[in-house]
Amino acid sequence: MNNTFKVALLATGLFAFTQGHAQTVKHDAKDVGHKTSEIAAKSKATIVDRKYDGKKGPGGQTIYIDKYSHYYYVNSKGHKYYLKKSQLRDK
Repeated sequence: MNNTFKVALLATGLFAFTQGHAQTVKHDAKDVGHKTSEIAAKSKATIVDRKYDGKKGPGGQTIYIDKYSHYYYVNSKGHKYYLKKSQLRDK
């Protein structure tokens, strides 16, 4: 009976440890995915669109101008956020 209790306690501890470790790996993988997406979007914006040198975004982001003359910046997850000209700030 004593050995059965020890084995059950050990199995429970290992199960709890592996579940906590899996959550950490999942979080790290999501961070890597966001960073990869951000770098890809900024690289594409730099190559395809023009950079607006005299203005910056609400948080100091680099502003790009697309082929339709729309202003946008790329956030930390790689998403484009379009802005009105009134929302731009001087550098």
